[in-house]
Amino acid sequence: MDDELEDKIFYQTYVSHMKLLSKFFVGFQLNVPYLNYVWKLVRWYVIKPEVVLVTLCIIVLCMYIQFVDVWSRSLVDRIRLTVTGNVASKTTPKILRVLGGDFDASKSWELTENNVAVFAIQGRRPRMEDRFVVNPDIDGTGISLYAIFDGHGGEFAADYARDNLINSLNSKIIEIKKMIKEGVPEKTYPRRESLATPNKEVVGKPPPSPRPAPKTALDRKPSVKKSVEEGTKKPGAITDPLLLQKLESIPRALTREVKPSKEAPFVQPETSSYIDNNTSINFGRLLTDEVLAADHLLVEAAKKNMDIAGTTALIALIEGSKLIVANVGDSRGVMCDSKGRAIPLSFDHKPQQVREKKRIEEAGGFVSYNGVWRVSGILATSRAMGDYPLKHKKLVIADPDILTFDLSYHKPQFLMFASDGLWDMFSNEEAVEFVRLRLESEPHFGAKSITVQSFQRGSLDNITVLVINLKDHKW
Repeated sequence: MDDELEDKIFYQTYVSHMKLLSKFFVGFQLNVPYLNYVWKLVRWYVIKPEVVLVTLCIIVLCMYIQFVDVWSRSLVDRIRLTVTGNVASKTTPKILRVLGGDFDASKSWELTENNVAVFAIQGRRPRMEDRFVVNPDIDGTGISLYAIFDGHGGEFAADYARDNLINSLNSKIIEIKKMIKEGVPEKTYPRRESLATPNKEVVGKPPPSPRPAPKTALDRKPSVKKSVEEGTKKPGAITDPLLLQKLESIPRALTREVKPSKEAPFVQPETSSYIDNNTSINFGRLLTDEVLAADHLLVEAAKKNMDIAGTTALIALIEGSKLIVANVGDSRGVMCDSKGRAIPLSFDHKPQQVREKKRIEEAGGFVSYNGVWRVSGILATSRAMGDYPLKHKKLVIADPDILTFDLSYHKPQFLMFASDGLWDMFSNEEAVEFVRLRLESEPHFGAKSITVQSFQRGSLDNITVLVINLKDHKW
């Protein structure tokens, strides 16, 4: 009997509150006829007390689920971190805990050599597709070479560019230096079939002479020192289902059908044509021809393997106080001059840029927004090596931009080159200031700190940062 009485009291109390709410909403009137009519409809069907109450309950329930989800994930992270700390051993990958999440220290790569430091992490990507090269002195020529390749759609293109383009470039520089020293011009330059032949020497070191017998790209065993490596590579595998799905949905402009190339074999000029006034190397022409030749052979190899991977290329050559930077894609270089100012060493190739968009549209393609601006809704950079489906109608090209700098004029404190995993989180000015404050106090010249900081800020890409410390250099 008492329970029934309590139920009646609760019900009457509820009805009384609902009537008060109804009187409040019903009593509110608008003087505009049309709005008054709309307000009546809203009152009758939307803000009825029962509807408002149910809506509030749903909102509270959603908030509760969200809080529980965040709390449970945090608890799982704590448990995982505790277990990892208790069972860690020499064979257990070290998990680094940072504000932006965890990353496996076994999936990071670092190098410190004299005044050069590199730090790279796989980050939140399933594979590491960045590659880097450090060669402070190419076979005693006095020319330094530094490069970063940021692969996409797989690792094949980045590996190919690192192994073949760099070795070919090293060989050509050694050959030209020898010609300048001896004063003996070479009459002909052999066709670049050797680009398909991997060099098994350490990356950044000149290949032996004579060269080993040619092998196919599938027989290649990439070198590992001074470069980012991870696991056994499968160049022939198509690794990005989302990318494949988008490629197949594009009409006519893109195709995965492999057809015999109708283009004439790519032939470079004679080696002597890269010598200016019999005393210096025309690095701009050399870099352009080398990148285009390597891209031509990369595309042909990719067609045979049905591999749609591509890569950016950022290459820096230093001879004395002369710096030459070749850029294809959206990896980027920046210089901190003597006054601490950020001087760009390269400029990104993005599809939304007026020059790039015009070129793409004239080639029969289009630029659309899919998270970021993309060529044909697929590729977020308008220039790259590889990407053979987009090369068919030259929607994407590999022509590098070349910039030359006189370091004795700028007297830089350091040079920094990085893949776009860093630049997604840092502007040029922010990155320069961040590294400048750590240049002399940290063993990696700030490269490791800014890489981890970029991960903490939420970068979703592989991150590779290369810093050349010139603070104590006498110009």
